[in-house]
Amino acid sequence: MTVWAVTLAATLAALLGFRFAVRRGLAPKRVPHDRTPADLGLAFDAVRIPTARGRRLYAWFVPAESAAPAPVALVMHGWGGNAAMMLPLVPALHAAGLAVLLIDARCHGHSDEDDFASLPRFAEDIDHALAWLRHCPQADAHRIALVGHSVGAGAVLLAASRRDDVAAVVSLAAFSHPEAMMRRLLAHKRVPYLPLGWLVLRYVEHVIGHRFDDIAPVTTIAAIRCPTLLLHGVQDTTVPPSEARLIHAARSGEHVRLRIIAASHDDFGHPQDIAAEVAELTGFLRKALTEPA
Repeated sequence: MTVWAVTLAATLAALLGFRFAVRRGLAPKRVPHDRTPADLGLAFDAVRIPTARGRRLYAWFVPAESAAPAPVALVMHGWGGNAAMMLPLVPALHAAGLAVLLIDARCHGHSDEDDFASLPRFAEDIDHALAWLRHCPQADAHRIALVGHSVGAGAVLLAASRRDDVAAVVSLAAFSHPEAMMRRLLAHKRVPYLPLGWLVLRYVEHVIGHRFDDIAPVTTIAAIRCPTLLLHGVQDTTVPPSEARLIHAARSGEHVRLRIIAASHDDFGHPQDIAAEVAELTGFLRKALTEPA
């Protein structure tokens, strides 16, 4: 074998190893559900929603008490999460008169596997869940809010920035920019930014088909026109609250509100610890979805 052939083979092996390491290192952990809405005393339907690339999402639809088509909160979990992790928010939303649709993103929970997950694919899944709701007789298609946590928060902001048919948005602990979030992750894994970390970030942009600048919440917030609530915990060590302030500063108007609360990144899954803030969240949605503009 010539030196050229050996060099080529070594280069290809290195590239394949790099690709495998990045995809494996960044892939979300699939966590099974540990409960359902029935554990909270709520009736629900388990549904399958078609999404991109022929995949299907697993979701729970919790109807409102009202027999008439009701306003809906579509809830998206964060990276490595699932619909069950967002269940603690549902009783308050249901008590406010809302139906709730909780979805598992692709590669998460009980939804189909795909070749990779990403913030834009979370947003795609939200788009398809919205399409499903528009044919659901128990949902009022003109009064749908998006609620997302962490990466799911970035996804609801991205989805809402591209649509004019979302009535309200609630972002729970969103990061301001994917690159900032990934640089923190790489630093935690002790991956030096130059040159390896920089290569990882550029490779991820290539794979997901989007520049981080274009999908960053600090960018998408400016295109959102509906009432929007940014909630962020002052004790959040995963995403510093300064990032919520950056998103808020980039808003296009006063329809975007920011609340920094006494919570950590994951306290939104434990609403008993932030009861006043959950009441504010539901009050915000009730006003946006049930009161005349």
